[in-house]
Parts: sequence; structure tokens; C-alpha cells
Amino acid sequence: MKSLLILLFAVAAHAQIIDGKFPVVSNLKAGAAKVNITPAEVKDITVAGHTRVVNGVRDPLRAGVLVLDDGETKAAIVTMDVIGAWEDMVALARPAIEKETGVPAANIMICASHNHSGPGWVENMRWASDVIKKLAAAARDAASNMRPASIGLAEDRISFSINRRKIYDGRAVVSLNPEGPNDPRVKVLRFDDGQSLTPLAIVMHAVCHPCFFTWGDKGSQPHPKGFPMMTADFPGEAQTFVESIYSGKTAAMFIQGCAGDIRPNLPGYPYRCADEADIQWAGRDLGGAVVRAAAYSLTREQLAKRATYYPIRVASEVIELPGKEQPIRAELMAMKIGPYLLLTMPGEPMVEYGFKLEQAIADRAKPLIIGYANGNIGYIATAEAHKVGGYEPNLSKLKPEAEPVILKKLGELADRVVGDVFASFSKHPKDMQKREAAEKARLQPSPTKP
Repeated sequence: MKSLLILLFAVAAHAQIIDGKFPVVSNLKAGAAKVNITPAEVKDITVAGHTRVVNGVRDPLRAGVLVLDDGETKAAIVTMDVIGAWEDMVALARPAIEKETGVPAANIMICASHNHSGPGWVENMRWASDVIKKLAAAARDAASNMRPASIGLAEDRISFSINRRKIYDGRAVVSLNPEGPNDPRVKVLRFDDGQSLTPLAIVMHAVCHPCFFTWGDKGSQPHPKGFPMMTADFPGEAQTFVESIYSGKTAAMFIQGCAGDIRPNLPGYPYRCADEADIQWAGRDLGGAVVRAAAYSLTREQLAKRATYYPIRVASEVIELPGKEQPIRAELMAMKIGPYLLLTMPGEPMVEYGFKLEQAIADRAKPLIIGYANGNIGYIATAEAHKVGGYEPNLSKLKPEAEPVILKKLGELADRVVGDVFASFSKHPKDMQKREAAEKARLQPSPTKP
């Protein structure tokens, strides 16, 4: 009985915040940094996505780097206010970050917000070169400020997203569809060092195309041809909002979910370009949801539920997917940080991918399903969507048969990092040798292109 009372007292003490501080019992160390990656001069630049020429900057494009170390394994998460995690960018960014941090390149996840109002990569190579240098510098800053951290997860919701596909007479058309599948949840990972009520980093996960400021229609003044300046769209607005709440002392980072068929709810023909009132609505809606969830995750009841041991496990594999013209190479990744499981796809998965993967893994880990990471193969439509066609499956480079391949492989990668499948924890010498050989091969640097 005495031992039980001591244990209960220790748990209660761990969950209490006194004078704005609380003890962090954790094997995990974390460090975060943000950097401005806006081009030095924005004059007559054609932005990627819904292409248009822009001049000047409404708000900055930024990148964030979160470096993690569990005492044995290092990993990093990079977020960027750009349209895609281009293969060339990933190939350059990973070794640059590894050099500054010691994080193996294969353990670095690079995520794009899918912003439709930023530069293209190959079209702006001088800017691209600067981005790699800035990512390396931010990674160095993050790694130089590592400290013990615990993680909380909480959810809230946004109100501005909507499905953009509607089926008429057996075929899909572009139409705002409030009855279509949608995922308005916002998942917030809060990283705390316990020294104050300000987190050292917040990672927000939401599902919606950042295309508030893109093409409008003739009836949507004042920007029927799209917003004429460079901008980070609603993810940038939300990051700014969250960081302002914490007086600029936290790093807010945005990770995009399965948003292939989800866009802002801006009615028009078929939709309109946003104005300043719209972007304020979206930025404060997402930012408010993030702040609410982050605050809730630090209440004593939620704090008491936090893990004290956060092992990091990463598995990734480049596979060939069945393509319409030729096989498509795609990198899939699973990264587990304590109880939290991040699964990535290198393109634009439709929202149902998130639901299916989450349902398959939810009883074994706390999943965040991520698109637009570690590559950019375009739309990843469901097999069902291919039956009725429409914008996403028609533009996709993949065949319908790609869906079961993706789901199966991500399930296998999840098995490897969750560690509850016999092959992932067996101490039999042959199993251990097989795992060690596979991990050694995974961590080998990829051959550089000629």
C-alpha cells in the first residue's frame, strides 16, 4: 500500500504545473528552428500550382526543422511552405542536414504544405540553392539547442475545408460538395521542455489544399486571375497566428494530410479566389484550433497521460507503383516517436487514404497520415475514384492498382516501427541479422545523379 501511495504521489507531482513549470521525465531530446525561405526578390515570378505571375510578397515563405534524439536514434522533420517535396530538393536537403546534425539522411522527413503561391524548384535554381543552405543552417540551429522534451497530442477542428468532387450520372465533376468525404480534424503534437507554458515546438496536421489565393472566376473581384503576390496561404497565416500567441518563442510547423480532393470552401464558378477576409478566417480558424488543442494537452489530466519513454524508429522504402505509362518510383516512410506514428506518401493522396490507413493502425499507435512528403509523384487517387474519373484520377500518373500496393507497403513499414509483429522484435539470431542488414542498407546514402 505504501509503495502504491508513493507511485500515485509521483504521478500526481509529474502532472502538476507549478509557477509555469513542470518536470519533464523523458529520454527524448528535441530542438527546433524556423527560417525564411522567400526569394530575395519577387519580380515577375511564375508560381507553381495554379500558375500565375506574381510581384512582391504578402507574407513570407518559411521552413521549419525539428531534430529529435532518443539517445540511440536521431530523426528530423522538415516542413516547408512550398507546393511539393521535389525529388531533387529532397536529395540535396537530406545530406546537407545530415552534415550539420548527424541525423542519418534516411531518417529525415521532408514535408511540403502544398502551397500554390510559391516558386517552382527547377524554374528558380538560384533560389533553390539558397533554400538548401538555409535548411542546413536551420538544422544546425535546431541541433545546437536540444533539450529533454515530452510530447502531447490533442485534436480540434477547422471549418473552411470541403470536398471538391461531385458525381453526376456516373462521372465526377469539379464541384464543392459538403456531402463528400472530408477530414476537418486538426491534430496537434506539442513538444515541451517543461521550463514554461510555451512549447519549444508545435507540429500541426490538417487536411486542405492551400489554394485560397489562386485562380478565381470573372465574378470574384478583386482577383479573378488569382492573388498577384507571393504568399504562404493559410498554413503560413496559421503559423504566424500560433507563434504570435506564444510571443514568437515557439516554432510552429505545418504538416499536410491527405488533401488530394479537399480545398477551401470558397463558392463561385466553380470557386473564387480569396480576399483578405477569407485568409484571416482560415488562418485564425486553423490557428485557433491549434492553440486550443495545444492548451488542452497541457492540462494536468492530459499531462499525466504523456509517455516518459519515446523510442524513435524509422522505416522507409522506395517502391515501384503501377503507372499508366511506366512504373512510378515512390518513397514511403514510417516514423514512430514514442506512441505517435507518422506515415508518408510522396504526392497528393485523396482523403480516403487517411481514413483507411488510420483505421488499420489506430488500435496499435496514434497515427498521423501525411501527404506531399519525401517526393512528388502527383495525384494518388483511390481505385474507386478511377471508376468515375474526374480531375484527380485523370491527372494521376498511377493506375487504380496502385492503391492496394501503397496501403500494403505502408502497413508493412508500420509493422517494422510499431514493433509488435514478431519479426520486428524477435531475438533469434537470424531475425536480428536480417533486421540489421535491412537497416544498414536503408541508411546507406543514395547514389548521386550523374
